[in-house]
Amino acid sequence: MTADEYVISIVNKYKLSQIISQEMQTKVVTPLSQVINNWAGDCLNKIEISGSRAKGTAISLATDLDLFISLKSTTTDTLKEIYNSLYDTLISKKITARKQNVSIGVKYAGADVDLVPAKRQDSHGNDHSLYRNKADTWTKTNVTTHINTVKNSNRTTEIVATKIWRERFSLDFPSIYLELTVIEALKGRHGNQPATNFMTFLDYLINNFLSKTVYDPANTNNIISEDLYKYEKEKIVKQARESRNVSSWDDIIW
Repeated sequence: MTADEYVISIVNKYKLSQIISQEMQTKVVTPLSQVINNWAGDCLNKIEISGSRAKGTAISLATDLDLFISLKSTTTDTLKEIYNSLYDTLISKKITARKQNVSIGVKYAGADVDLVPAKRQDSHGNDHSLYRNKADTWTKTNVTTHINTVKNSNRTTEIVATKIWRERFSLDFPSIYLELTVIEALKGRHGNQPATNFMTFLDYLINNFLSKTVYDPANTNNIISEDLYKYEKEKIVKQARESRNVSSWDDIIW
C-alpha cells in the first residue's frame, strides 16, 4: 500500500456521511429540536445542520453533529443571555451539557451534539451574531460562507486526515480554525497527493502557524486564530514536529 493509499484508507474509515441516518434523526435531532423549539418559542427562525457534517469533513472520532440555532433579529435578549438561557434549559431537562466557546456541547441518546445559538442580524441573509463564551464577547459570522469555503476548497481529504490526527493526539484545534489552516497551507498544491500534502501541512504548522493570523472568511473583524491561547498553539506545533519526525504512517496519523 502506498502512502497515499494509506491516508485515503484512514480517511474513509473515519469519515462520516453528510446524510444523517434515520435513527439519529429520530432519536437525537427531532427530540433536541423540540426542546429548542420550546425554549425559543416565537423567537426561533430555524434549526439547521451545520459544522463538519454540512461541510463533508465530519469524523466518527469527534462530535457527531452540529445544530445551528438561528433566532430572529427581533429577539430582545442579549447574546450572552441567549447562550446562558439555552444552557440552563438543557440542564433543567437533565440533558448533559457543557459550555464551550460559541457552542454548547450536549450528550443526548449516546450522541455528542454541539448546539450553536445565534441571532440573525436582520430579516434577510445569513449573517448572524453569536456569543463567544471564552472571551465574554460577541462576533458576527455566516455559517453558509463557512460551509461553502470548505466544501469548495478541494481539501476535504486533507482536512479529514488532519481532524483524525487532532483526535489521536487530543489537540484543542477548533474545526473552522483547522479547516482554514489546511486550506492556506496547501494553497497551490495538487489535490491528488494526500500523503505529501499532509506532510506539507505539518511543515506549515512547524514554520508558520504560531505567527499566522487567520480571519473569518465571513467577517474579517473576527480573528479566528485568537480562539486559542499561545500555549495551546504551541502544543499543536510540538505535535506537528513529533509527527514529522516519525517514519511510519500509522504513527503519524492513526
